[in-house]
Amino acid sequence: MSRYDYIVIGAGSAGCVLAARLSEDPGNRVLLLESGGSNRSLFVRMPSAFALAMKGTRRNWRFETEPEPALDGRRLDCPRGRGLGGSSAINGMVYVRGHPCDFDEWQALGAADWSFEHCLPYFRRAESWISGPDAYRGGDGPLAVGLGNGGRLNPLYPAFIEAGRQAGYGVTADCNGFRQEGFGPMQMTVKDGVRWSTARAYLDPAAGRGNLRVVTGASVEQVLFGGEPLRARGVRLRPPASSRCFWGANPCARVG
Repeated sequence: MSRYDYIVIGAGSAGCVLAARLSEDPGNRVLLLESGGSNRSLFVRMPSAFALAMKGTRRNWRFETEPEPALDGRRLDCPRGRGLGGSSAINGMVYVRGHPCDFDEWQALGAADWSFEHCLPYFRRAESWISGPDAYRGGDGPLAVGLGNGGRLNPLYPAFIEAGRQAGYGVTADCNGFRQEGFGPMQMTVKDGVRWSTARAYLDPAAGRGNLRVVTGASVEQVLFGGEPLRARGVRLRPPASSRCFWGANPCARVG
């Protein structure tokens, strides 16, 4: 039985970030558990192969919606990633922060500290924008954000944007910058032709930390509660068929 200060269940988009950030403090013992695999496949790393990464259940939980009454009872696919990086390892890599007015509305409705002004420093800290930092973009964060397709050399890209302008729409050079409305280049979490999932951005740089342990193929069956006051004390894993240490760990884990 191994003991940890923190056990993070699921190495998805959020789990990779949490484990990496918590393990920055050498005094924290952190365990990251992931039901899926390492997601080192070429089909994950290659941006244009994202449709292949979504196939099957090896990297995709293959969730479905409930039957949709307006669609003659059909169920719709809802791909969610399985493995290190979670959905950031199988998605289309499109990077859009959301409109500043939405954040401001959330705060106006009672979500304290969720205004765009408050959130912007965290957006900037998280990213490394291919064109470098400015008032809206970060330049040295872990998440690489670029244009994703060789600098848009295909002449159809600028022609599409120009067609939008001629149709009377606005044009923006940076949909995550000062102006979000309008036709402009799509931004993607890609660097040097490789998908930049949260596993790549946050977890890989933390791989050498002795206080962070990652186990793949580990499905949590139960969160164990105890003590006074009542709090989560550990986890119980399903009997593993193929669990393995992605970097050394004992899958029997307890907090404390």
